[in-house]
This record gives sequence, C-alpha cells and structure tokens, in this order.
Amino acid sequence: MSEDDKVSKIIELNEDLIKTNDRIAQQNKELFFKYKIKSFDIVGAIGAGKTSLLEEIVENLSKNYRILVINGDITTRIDADRIERRGARSIQINTGRECALNSYHISQVLHNNNLSEYDLVFIENVGNLICPSDFILGVNKRVVVVSITEGEWVIKKHPLLFKMSDIAIINKIDLLDVVEVNLEQMIRDAMDINPNLKIFTTSCKTGENIPSVIKALLE
Repeated sequence: MSEDDKVSKIIELNEDLIKTNDRIAQQNKELFFKYKIKSFDIVGAIGAGKTSLLEEIVENLSKNYRILVINGDITTRIDADRIERRGARSIQINTGRECALNSYHISQVLHNNNLSEYDLVFIENVGNLICPSDFILGVNKRVVVVSITEGEWVIKKHPLLFKMSDIAIINKIDLLDVVEVNLEQMIRDAMDINPNLKIFTTSCKTGENIPSVIKALLE
C-alpha cells in the first residue's frame, strides 16, 4: 500500500468515526429530551477548575434537582468522589489512552441507568482543550472552562472549542492580583471567536459569579 493510500484510509476511518459518533449523539439527545433532562458537557484543560465549578454547581442545585454527573478521566475516580460528597450521584468513566469522551461512552451510561430518576446530567470531559472538539455528545449545552493561570492567550490558541460552546467561563479570577493577564483581552478573544457566547468570569474560592453561571445553565 502506498503512502497516499494509507493517508486516504486513515481519513476514511476518521470520517466514519465522526459519523458514528454524531449518530449516537443524536440518539443521546433524543433520550435526554424524552426524559426532560437538561444536559451539559463541561470541557477544559487539566487544572482549569472544572471539578471545582461542578462542586459549587452541584451543592447549589442538589436541594431542588436530581443530578447525575459523569466524570471522564484517564484514570482514577478522584473527581467523581469529590462530586458525590456535594450531593450528586457520579459515574466515573476512565478512558485510558483516549483524550476525550465520545457519544458512545455517554450512551452506555444512559442505557444502563434509570433516567427517570434525574433532572440534570453534567458531563465533565477529560481535561483537554483539543480532543473534545471532535466529539459532540448530544447534550443541551457545552460549557468551556479556562483559567487565568493558563495565560491570556489560551482562548485565542484554542478557538474551535469556543466556536462549539454555548457558555465560556474564565475561572480563578481571585488570582488576578498575582497572575499578570489581561482579562478584558481574554473576554474580547472569546467574543471575536463566537459572538453568541455567554461569558462569565468566576472564582470557586470566593464564589464570585457562580450564581450567574447556574442561572445561565438552567435557562
């Protein structure tokens, strides 16, 4: 097989993978709709604060909503244990070498659980700002999380996830006094990429703007 044939075969396999993922994602979407579940895909790099944000969200909502959280990670269930302590049921998916959750992962959880027991499903994707852009999951809203500690150019360097998201969160603003970044520039970069984004600046340490994020999620 020539090198051109090999490249063509790889492209065909990737296209088939994406088509299959999109088909299953549509089935997931239909299940969420059937059971009247609001669903969210939380994406962002390792250390952006996805789990901390989810802890705050779950603690605020668990009194009035039945919540399932699906945690994706390469290994361990550290994040799932953290979430359960805040009042939601959590299911850990360990992906091994895979750098993102795909719609099949989510489909398996949905088909093996009684969805009538839940009002909200949060999916914490594997910590990565690149791979999740390849795989839609069938959720209502995608939320991309970055932090000021990743540098003010993190948004401009990773435009695709911002194009594909509904909500953008710039986290850890309690560190603005010690981290030299231009927060306004980060916000402008996100708006330039996707003018329809709802953008929030947050701190899990102080709780700043967490209620606004929760309101936007439930709208």
